[in-house]
Amino acid sequence: MFSQPFIIPAIIIFILSIPLILNLIPPQRWIGIRTSKTLADDVVWYRTNRFAGWALLISSIIYIGVAATFPCTAPCGIDFGQWLEQLGAFILPLLVSLLLIGQYIASL
Repeated sequence: MFSQPFIIPAIIIFILSIPLILNLIPPQRWIGIRTSKTLADDVVWYRTNRFAGWALLISSIIYIGVAATFPCTAPCGIDFGQWLEQLGAFILPLLVSLLLIGQYIASL
C-alpha cells in the first residue's frame, strides 16, 4: 500500500484533519483555513475548520480507497497511465473539498 504514489500525502492530510474536526486548533496563522473572515471571529474559525477537516478527511479516504482498490501494479513512474489515474484520484477529491470549503466560508 505504501508504494502508491500519493499515499503519504493522503495519510498526512488524514492525520492533520483530525485536530481540525475536534476543534483542537485555535485561531492562528500556521494550521487551518486562514482567511480574514476566519481569523477575525473565533466562532467562524472553529466552524470553518471543523467543516474543512471533514471535507479533507473524506477526500483522503477517497484516495486511500481508490489506491487500495486500483493500485499501481507497475512502478507508477514507468506506467504513466496508472500514475495519472492515481493523480486524478488524489487531486479531484481535494479540489472538490477546497471548492466546498470556499462555498462554506462564503455562506457564513
